[in-house]
Amino acid sequence: MREEATAFVPGHVTGFFSAHPDEDPTKAGSRGAGVTLTDGVEVTVEPAAKRAVVLDGEPIEVDPVLDVLEALEAPARVEAVSELPLGAGFGVSGAMALGAAFAANRVFERRRSQNELVAIAHAAEVRAGTGLGDVVAQARGGIPIRLEPGGPAVNELDAVPARSRVEYVPFGELSTADVLAGETAKLSRAGEAALSRTVEEPTLESFMEASRRFARDAELLTPTLEAALEDVAAVGGQASMAMLGETVFALGTGLSDAGYEPAVCATHPAGAVLK
Repeated sequence: MREEATAFVPGHVTGFFSAHPDEDPTKAGSRGAGVTLTDGVEVTVEPAAKRAVVLDGEPIEVDPVLDVLEALEAPARVEAVSELPLGAGFGVSGAMALGAAFAANRVFERRRSQNELVAIAHAAEVRAGTGLGDVVAQARGGIPIRLEPGGPAVNELDAVPARSRVEYVPFGELSTADVLAGETAKLSRAGEAALSRTVEEPTLESFMEASRRFARDAELLTPTLEAALEDVAAVGGQASMAMLGETVFALGTGLSDAGYEPAVCATHPAGAVLK
């Protein structure tokens, strides 16, 4: 047993998705596409008498993380430091679950493979209702396209072969669990159409266009987000909504050009890693 281990997991912004439930959480998930970010979450695991989760210095209940620790039989304290806000569409809970899986596997010498750890974290997110595709995307990195849902044993992934500067402005939170617990048929139809467009032309430009259309067709845009997208379009930029959060993200300098003061990062070239 080690004293501690730390993993870095990139943030993930979903541009569009369709929901695919299944009784087996390793087979449930989403199809869609997004971008992973150089801004992310650093997760440190150390043995402890009582399981605990801390985010940015504050104790917090994150069900997927506790689920991961249970699956790995890891009595541990998980401390996460995030460059991204929770609940704003950046996959923070998924990052914490995946980082906890990687780090706990090392600390407690569980000898699980990467695919097994990703499957554990993915299933934990699905069971909690906090995400359907963030974990598999964060394990992959880059600009992943989720062609088939589920964990590594059943899914199929591709990617847009590109890199970009990314800007983002979080305006507030949206509940992923509430959206996923509601009627998702219309959302999923819009997601399937967006995926078809992106697969037909796997470029950043096509992805952003599909993402904007999805946000409108799925009726997820708030007035604040709608105004931000119009502002960026007015200066010739590309922007869309981060799923699922009241956050606008743009490639290049779209938000800056439109007069906003965004956080700036880039697409992350790789997936989650142990440090």
